[in-house]
Amino acid sequence: MDDAVDVILGQWARARPDANVSAMGVVGRVSRASRLLERGVKEFFAEHGLEAWEFDMLATLLRSENATMCMKDLSASAMVSPGALTNRMDHLVERGLVERHPAPHNRRMTMVVLTDEGRALAGDLLDLHLANEERLLEGLTQDERDALAGLLRKLLVSLGDTGL
Repeated sequence: MDDAVDVILGQWARARPDANVSAMGVVGRVSRASRLLERGVKEFFAEHGLEAWEFDMLATLLRSENATMCMKDLSASAMVSPGALTNRMDHLVERGLVERHPAPHNRRMTMVVLTDEGRALAGDLLDLHLANEERLLEGLTQDERDALAGLLRKLLVSLGDTGL
C-alpha cells in the first residue's frame, strides 16, 4: 500500500528522474508522521480541557524532584524561550495548576512547583495519555516500535539532540 509520500516520490521520479529523492522519503515521512501524531495528542488533550503544552509542563514538573523546577531548567526541558515560558507559567498559575516562588538560596531565581490540583490533573491524565499513545501506534508491532525508536534515536543524536 502506498502512502502520500510515495505519491510525491513518484511525481518527482517522473518530473526529475535524475534527482536522488531517497532522503525526501525519510524526511517527508518523519515530518508527516510528526504532524499526524501531534494532531492525535492535541485532540486527546482538547477532550480533557487542556492544550498539549499544558500537559507537557505539568508532566515535566511531575517527574522532577519534589515536582519543582527552576524556570531556567523548565525552559530548557520544554525547549521554549524564557519569555514564552513566562507566558505559559502565567496561564498555569491563573488556572491554579502551578505556583511560582523565589528560590530560597537565590532570590533572583524563580522556582515553579505543582499545586495539589496540578499534581492530581497530571497524574490522572498520565495513564489516559499513555493509552492514547498506544492507540496512535497500534499499527506497529512491539518489535517494529523498538526498531523505529532505535533508528529515530540514532537520527536525533546525529542531529545533535543528545539530552537536556
